[in-house]
Amino acid sequence: MTNILIVDDNEKIRKLIEIYLKQEGFKTFHGEDGEAALDVLDNMKIDLIIADIMMPIMDGYELVEELRTANYNLPILMVTAKNTYPDKKIGFELGADDYMTKPINMDELVLRVKALLRRSKISTDKHIDIGDIIIDYEALEVRTPTDTISLPKKEFYLLYKLLSYPNKIFTRQELMDDIWGFDSDADERTVDVHIKRLREKFKDIEEFEIITIRGLGYKGVYK
Repeated sequence: MTNILIVDDNEKIRKLIEIYLKQEGFKTFHGEDGEAALDVLDNMKIDLIIADIMMPIMDGYELVEELRTANYNLPILMVTAKNTYPDKKIGFELGADDYMTKPINMDELVLRVKALLRRSKISTDKHIDIGDIIIDYEALEVRTPTDTISLPKKEFYLLYKLLSYPNKIFTRQELMDDIWGFDSDADERTVDVHIKRLREKFKDIEEFEIITIRGLGYKGVYK
């Protein structure tokens, strides 16, 4: 089960977030400030943190900085009333992975949590082996017994995502949100263009294929 730590000095907000996450099958833990969050991390394996910024004792910025300095690489979603660009800039520069401003849409929060967890899985696994094919996340390369194919970042991330979850159908919007980001100005047509490029580059590869699911999106399959 996926463990999520909710860090906020407002108990009502913690419980509200917990309700939505539990409906999706996540297990939740609570902390009223950064120090309480560190205590939880000392005793539990946590997969993702949702943290407010304005908290007593240790605020959200300090928590993120403390975790990144200690080489904790788990995803962190900041949820806060601080909504200016400088506020967001500080959060991202300290190491936050995503940022939402209050009042938040709980359904969107769940979507962002799922997207962060998928990205985390992909970056942790580092490579996919399909027969004699090696898809190397760190090098952005696909290696076959006879060739090494380097890809632009977005093309690689798209391919890696689809093949990390074989036979799982992703909508174009899900792929846009996960790879281009929720705030990207690109549209869903961008996904189609990148899929077309990938198919052209790997048309002679027999080990995998990207399938179009009409009216839904795409999935990667192993042959």
